[in-house]
Amino acid sequence: MHQIRPVVLALGIAALLAGCAGESSIKPSETLDEQTGMTVGSLEKPIELIQAPELPPSGPDHRISFAYLGPIEWDNMGKLTYALWIHVAPGSDWRFEDIQDPGSLELALDHGTSTLTVMHPPSLAHSPYRPIASWGQTAYVGVDLGMLRSMAASGRIELEVKAVGGAMVHFAAAPDARETLTRYLHARGY
Repeated sequence: MHQIRPVVLALGIAALLAGCAGESSIKPSETLDEQTGMTVGSLEKPIELIQAPELPPSGPDHRISFAYLGPIEWDNMGKLTYALWIHVAPGSDWRFEDIQDPGSLELALDHGTSTLTVMHPPSLAHSPYRPIASWGQTAYVGVDLGMLRSMAASGRIELEVKAVGGAMVHFAAAPDARETLTRYLHARGY
């Protein structure tokens, strides 16, 4: 039996850790769902969108709301379906309508605003994303490859969510969301 010298082992571990340290925290991921046999393309974690301040924060316990989105590609033996996973976590500033209701979610890009349509995702052993807040709401909305490409090319990615009373609450992605979506599409072969 051969023994590995401690110096060689230490150098190998250091090289492995150095290779991992330079990668982005949000990167494409692909898994095989053991229940359905589908390949699921997503990100390792969703993109966070920050609430655009409507009013200045008030009070020491003030918490703003957050929204998250993540692209998904389901590959069922060559039949591709695309969606966005959306999760909204209200703070102390808003209460949201049921985001599953028609007209509750809109996506604003450079070329305009689209009302998002909720869909029923395939029944998988595991969701591609985990809810961020236990009190939040999650929905899957159907999109096509063209919409994902438009998102990756857009300088503006904003989600509008209907609050109780009818007001729309605006959330905006950081500028690096565009790069994240571009890397996601590239990893999917587009």
